[in-house]
Amino acid sequence: MALVRTRIEVSNAVFSLPYHVAKEEGYFADEGYDVELVPAGSGRDRDKEVPEQPIEDHRLVKSYGWHEGIEKGEFCMYRACEWGQIRRTQDSTRNVRVISKRAAVATQAIVVRGDSACNVPQDLRGRTVAVNFHAGSHYITLSMLGGSMNSKSEVRAVHVGGPRQRLRFLEEGKVEAAAVMEPWITVAVRKGCKIICEAFYEGAEVATPDVNPEMYAAINRAINRAVEKINEDIRPYLKYMIREVPPDMAMLTEQDFYLPRFRYVAPRPYTREEYEHLYDWMTGWELLDPGSGYDRIVSVKTAAAA
Repeated sequence: MALVRTRIEVSNAVFSLPYHVAKEEGYFADEGYDVELVPAGSGRDRDKEVPEQPIEDHRLVKSYGWHEGIEKGEFCMYRACEWGQIRRTQDSTRNVRVISKRAAVATQAIVVRGDSACNVPQDLRGRTVAVNFHAGSHYITLSMLGGSMNSKSEVRAVHVGGPRQRLRFLEEGKVEAAAVMEPWITVAVRKGCKIICEAFYEGAEVATPDVNPEMYAAINRAINRAVEKINEDIRPYLKYMIREVPPDMAMLTEQDFYLPRFRYVAPRPYTREEYEHLYDWMTGWELLDPGSGYDRIVSVKTAAAA
């Protein structure tokens, strides 16, 4: 029987590792699917899209970022941080919906240069922290630092772009701190940076209406198998993260990583209660429209199939 062909986006390997593993191990094929993994921002160059100076107003940066391909019909599913997925779903013109939590429970760390006087989150009051607006680095920075400041205005998340570009701005002194995920946390430590704070956060899967409940259930079964495989031993698959780092920045090996940073779980549906908690937080930071309630953003029917 011929496999059903479909295209699914993958971004940084730490977020999409179960998709790489499911393809490598043949789990998608076992479910009857020939899945092409499409790199986020395919054909674009992050280094050419970095602002000359960090951008301080998130309203000046489009929410789609490197995931605009779903709006162009280039793929049917992708995953990113849950806050960003909620915002992009709100802004979608293709009726996409959040269908579940993603498998990756990621962590990001805010780092400073080794010679920085900063040592604790409170030291970053009013200091610029390089992020990618409307992505995990943006929201987790607000979350980590918000409780350490007396007002929201003391948190200065500024847009730079991808993790490599954020670290470059930090090295050049254009920002005072940067939020990065793996493998860039390990790169930053190798370069002598100090970790000021670090936090785990969830992500979400988003799909177009083309992804029916039966298709998502099949993809989800493959991802669950991949999660089990990763949790048996992640080391054979760290190659997907290592290859993201240019050799002139760092030469990483499996032994360089702190393995407890990597957490992968079976995807699960959003509950109305947890969505409403996120909704209150996002509207409180003026990052989401008041009308973007649970029924507008989440596809309960698709998620239930899994």
